[in-house]
Amino acid sequence: MCIKLHGSLNTPTVHKAVLYEKLSNDFVKCGLCERRCVIPNGKKGFCRTRLNIDDELYTLVYGDLSALESRPIEIKPFFHYWPGSTALTFSTWSCNFECQWCQNHHLSRRAPNPAEASFTSPEEGLKQALIRGDRGLCVSFQEPTLLTEWVLQLFRAGHERGLYCCYVSNGYMTLQALKILRDSGMDGIKIDVKGDAEVYRRYCGGADVEKVW
Repeated sequence: MCIKLHGSLNTPTVHKAVLYEKLSNDFVKCGLCERRCVIPNGKKGFCRTRLNIDDELYTLVYGDLSALESRPIEIKPFFHYWPGSTALTFSTWSCNFECQWCQNHHLSRRAPNPAEASFTSPEEGLKQALIRGDRGLCVSFQEPTLLTEWVLQLFRAGHERGLYCCYVSNGYMTLQALKILRDSGMDGIKIDVKGDAEVYRRYCGGADVEKVW
């Protein structure tokens, strides 16, 4: 079925999502993170970046970058991973956690708005890394899993050009998401530990502590 997007949804930042299954009554089930949201038609998932449009799941943040800058890899922080290098570091909007102390709350608490979005293509992202002399690509600042569709394209292109590709994540992605990221060229991941089990339950939006890495 071909779906024609209208109005504010007719933008390059609205893109067919990966990792979802269709259910009955026009519901879809997202398979990107362990929340595995079941989303009715016309509604968004917990992270607010996934929208069910007529029984198809779309991401609202394809190439909608909230930040783009070169940063030392040690700041991520990665240890003994391309020391002394810089990585083109980027992010999008919103998050699948609700940590009350988030240092990047201006990014993670803001819902994407396709009507106001600016689009950066994967090709332009790679071009920026090469122009700046970065040795790698890093998705950071807010939960990178939400940018997966765009990152898959960028990592494949970056890997072909010899750039390292890494994630700074909360570790709530599904195994299926991890596998497709690995296959696209991701060769490093750093998991932010938020606290003990009670911290995840009480302060991270009800995350299932049994499924956090």
